[in-house]
Amino acid sequence: MDAEVYPLDLVLAPLLFVLGGLFALRPYIPTTGTAMRCCVAALVGLFLIRYLDWRLFQTVLPAEGSLLELGWIWLCFTVEAVALFDAVLLYVTFLRRADRRAEADRLEAGLRALPPERLPAVDVLIPSYNEPLEVLEKTIVGALSIDYPNFRVWVLDDGRRPWLRDFCREKGAGYITRPDNSHAKAGNINHALPLTDGEFIAIFDADFVPQRNFLMRTLGFFEDPRIGIVQVPHAFYNHDPMQTNLAVRKVLPDDQRFFFDAIMPSRDGWDAAFCCGSNSLTRRSALAEIGGKLPTDSITEDMLLTLVLLRRGYITRYLAEPLAFGLAPESIQAFFVQRQRWARGATQIMLLRNGPLGPGLKFVHRLLFLPTHWLTQSLISIFSLIVPLVFLWTGLAPLANVTREAILFYQIPAVLAVFGGLRVFAPTQYFPLAAAALGTFQSFKILPSVLGTLVSPRGHLFRVTPKGRDAAGAGYETGIFWICLALLAATALGLVVNARVDIRIVEQTALIPLVAFWSVVNILILLLVCMLCLQTRVRRGEERFEISEPVWLLCGDGTRLPARLSNLSLSGAAVRLPDGAPRLALGAELQLVLPAVGPLRASVARRFADHLGLRFELPPSPERDLLIRKIFTSGINTPEADVSGLAVTLGLLGRIFSLQDSTRSDMSPSAAETMDARPPAPRLPAETTLLPPGPPGPKLAEPAGSRAATGE
Repeated sequence: MDAEVYPLDLVLAPLLFVLGGLFALRPYIPTTGTAMRCCVAALVGLFLIRYLDWRLFQTVLPAEGSLLELGWIWLCFTVEAVALFDAVLLYVTFLRRADRRAEADRLEAGLRALPPERLPAVDVLIPSYNEPLEVLEKTIVGALSIDYPNFRVWVLDDGRRPWLRDFCREKGAGYITRPDNSHAKAGNINHALPLTDGEFIAIFDADFVPQRNFLMRTLGFFEDPRIGIVQVPHAFYNHDPMQTNLAVRKVLPDDQRFFFDAIMPSRDGWDAAFCCGSNSLTRRSALAEIGGKLPTDSITEDMLLTLVLLRRGYITRYLAEPLAFGLAPESIQAFFVQRQRWARGATQIMLLRNGPLGPGLKFVHRLLFLPTHWLTQSLISIFSLIVPLVFLWTGLAPLANVTREAILFYQIPAVLAVFGGLRVFAPTQYFPLAAAALGTFQSFKILPSVLGTLVSPRGHLFRVTPKGRDAAGAGYETGIFWICLALLAATALGLVVNARVDIRIVEQTALIPLVAFWSVVNILILLLVCMLCLQTRVRRGEERFEISEPVWLLCGDGTRLPARLSNLSLSGAAVRLPDGAPRLALGAELQLVLPAVGPLRASVARRFADHLGLRFELPPSPERDLLIRKIFTSGINTPEADVSGLAVTLGLLGRIFSLQDSTRSDMSPSAAETMDARPPAPRLPAETTLLPPGPPGPKLAEPAGSRAATGE
């Protein structure tokens, strides 16, 4: 029976069935169980098989026409097929899920019950290249605050900066440098490995601050001799470019939550989690079996290390618990430096003997380590924009023998099944509109990077993601902006042209309403991408954290005022005064007494309602270190976003149709008025000759013990 003669209730039956099925199954998806997960995957798979059968045997193989028409139909089908292949791999991943938090509780209790002398030694490595002091200071001080009795912190300086050597000596951290920068980050770590001797090696990028309980929460997993690496999520204390440029900080989580909170726990269920570079703990004896160093054949040495160890029988375990907080890309430029490096490195790995296609891996690991999503996601994003444009301006259809009823009967239920299933598996991490906008945004640079790497896999340099002051003021992404604006205009004009009978290009008029809907969705996505290209000015130099706790204000005249902290940063704070408190003048000097820190010199910089905005006068000192420890090593993160699907969609649509200032739209008065001005950069010596370091300096006032040393 041809779909075009189906009655309306029959045409809509598959659509209603998939929506009803996913809605009914969603509440029953357990955290770790597989039975209901298999039901969701089976439902989605049923609609995909049904769709592909129709797509191939009714819209592709029977197609007739010119070589151009047939070529276009087959090209569209091929792109769609490889994208669906990646979707199937993702659904296979979601069939399992591991939650290791209860296991970590048990293992931590066992570690804390041991006498300190029985705990293994750990070397904490912080590879660095060109990060400024404002970034490194937090990481080094935070690492020295780890709650563990037997560890050493080593800063691996590929920038050969004397000021950093002196800073490490003052704080009590070890300092290692080398004469060249061969193999970038991997080479830096490999140079340090024979100079250290801890049984385990923790690695943190220069912008990631470990929480005090990092080692106690991760080290216990190594009681299983199969575990070679323990990885924890990358969590962030700032907002990424999408959250910032679209002013959706309060409604949209950062874009890496889908991977770290949904995909990685599922990969762990298959023993297919992988090292992500930073925030990892590695068994040194496992490295010894592969030559005592990290592989250097790819610029993403972390994933390649996982594959090399996997062939030796070692598993990477994943603990879905934020135990280190770092900097998300602070600008569009930093975002693309990071993502292009990931895409190139993953593509390189696919072509290596130690990659997923090489010998010695289980079939499921080959599938789950295929990095094809970097190519397919970019292709499908670009084709989703181009296909309706080609149809509107040339009448060239991407599929043959199609009717409006067939689209409703086969294609739309399959699309909703795929997206709806992802929403079931990741209800607080996956949002289709946001994912489409970000995927389109990055596809313009990721696709050329992947294709270039496929053609020439070697010779790509490791580019460090700019951080701190180096990432500020990177400007607009004008190339992508004008491309998207042109695509938007062409789509809108194509709709106008085909709306008029006298100049209409498309002959299949029954399909125009569906193509029009597709085009409107594309216009919304393109508007979001255009807005993403416009870099929002960052007003604060230090990230602000919402903390509510009682504090004291010690005024210059000896008055002692109780107050409540509202937010806190390394350069200032906002406090709420009680009713009847005296009004303090702007510029008034006082001391803010913070729990676990002590008195901090401050001055009144803002007054608003019952709040004061304070600016700290905080040079390098034990108090500054204690403040870093309080803010960055105690699990304090930026406020949780309201991550309901409706809130995200309305937030994005509202951003399109509003003209509000994106730098202030989601900031509370206290946030907007807290004056976190970025201090001037210190003038540092330019010498690269390494001088012998001095003895380790004093540590924090209340630190856990460590074996910090200074050496080369």
